[in-house]
Amino acid sequence: MTTSSRARQDAPHVVIVGGGFAGLSALAKATKAGLHVTLIDRHPYTTFQPLLYQVATGGLNPGDITYSLRRLASNHGAAFRQGQVSWIDPEAKTVFLDQGDEISYDKLILTAGVGPNYFGVTGAPEHTHSIYTRARALATRDALFSGLEQLTQAGDPERRFTVAVVGGGATGVELAGSLAELKSEALPTIYPELATDNFRVVLIEMSDRLLAPFQYRQRLYTLRQLRKRGVDVRLRTSVAAVSPHHIEFGDGSSLDADVVVWASGVGAHRAVREWGMPLGRGGRIQVDPTLKVIGQDHIYAAGDCCICEDAPLPQLASPAQQMGRHAVDQIVAELRGQIPQRFEYKDKGIMATIGRGAAVVELSGGPTFRGYPAWAAWVGLHLVTLLGGRNRLQTMVNMAFRFFEWPASAATIVGDMVAPTKRSRRTGKPADPAK
Repeated sequence: MTTSSRARQDAPHVVIVGGGFAGLSALAKATKAGLHVTLIDRHPYTTFQPLLYQVATGGLNPGDITYSLRRLASNHGAAFRQGQVSWIDPEAKTVFLDQGDEISYDKLILTAGVGPNYFGVTGAPEHTHSIYTRARALATRDALFSGLEQLTQAGDPERRFTVAVVGGGATGVELAGSLAELKSEALPTIYPELATDNFRVVLIEMSDRLLAPFQYRQRLYTLRQLRKRGVDVRLRTSVAAVSPHHIEFGDGSSLDADVVVWASGVGAHRAVREWGMPLGRGGRIQVDPTLKVIGQDHIYAAGDCCICEDAPLPQLASPAQQMGRHAVDQIVAELRGQIPQRFEYKDKGIMATIGRGAAVVELSGGPTFRGYPAWAAWVGLHLVTLLGGRNRLQTMVNMAFRFFEWPASAATIVGDMVAPTKRSRRTGKPADPAK
């Protein structure tokens, strides 16, 4: 967070689109190299996405995991512009924003990130929640706690509130584990009028495994831990369609669900398709091995929004950060007349948390471990990588309090209540809006 040296007057102007992991790494590298830098993002803040599931389940405030992009850019001696990129003109070297502003560049780095990928599942975009942005995580939180509040008012001991999480990757596992803690440990304290059986958590994965990139023993541990915590894990189960409070599976069966959270995969934002860049799988921008956009001389891309078809990378924070720095290295090399270099990902390992005191960690070329040591490592890494001392301190205090005092002093952060869906008095199920 130290202020970088100011750019030279004759330095090229580098525009970075996107203030996520890749964009911020590129920002730090470019300003240190003495380049003029302008950072553009549709939000005035950056979000630490790995902890958004904590916001969605009421464990953290959104302010704990967000940081001002304007302040961050200023600390590095760069400029910040808030806005949504609507069009890019490579010939004029100009970026157009939705409010009509135009920003010229010498070099452009696209790091727009990704959002949920619904894979063409009918009704999924309209009837599911997601936790890939601050706003979506807050909406998910409000839906969850509104449903529980409405359950306490129903006066029906047989009625269930069901949350279905679609996707068995790290996001789905972490969210399901946090919901399981809420169900089994916090529910009796926060909602004493409810039994734990009134709250049901279902994790749906179309393949035969959770956390596919992990080793077999780690995956088996994850599955056992989730089931031990009361999660109904359904493997080899594909989702065919989603309607309000209802999921239809590929085998013809179905599930009544009050809240459905989509964590089944990510794809490029819809706006990226309007920029005129070549697109590959998932609508991601195609780049060559040096991270230069195919067919472009002055545009690079980094992070989850791009793909090199010959060597696709995992959509994680570490590759995004390394790609952001590499894109700047190539710009500097190009300005010096040097030969561009291929991007080589240095794999540091992977980790995922299942719940309080349980996680899995695999270090690249090193040991694998799980349980409490893995959970402590997960917590420590995420605290260190948070932006801002206040955010780190507040999150550390919150997590420590929850670990040592939970669930005796359980408390959740809630927001506005969502209007309840009308239900049949006879069945307790969502009423047919056509009747």
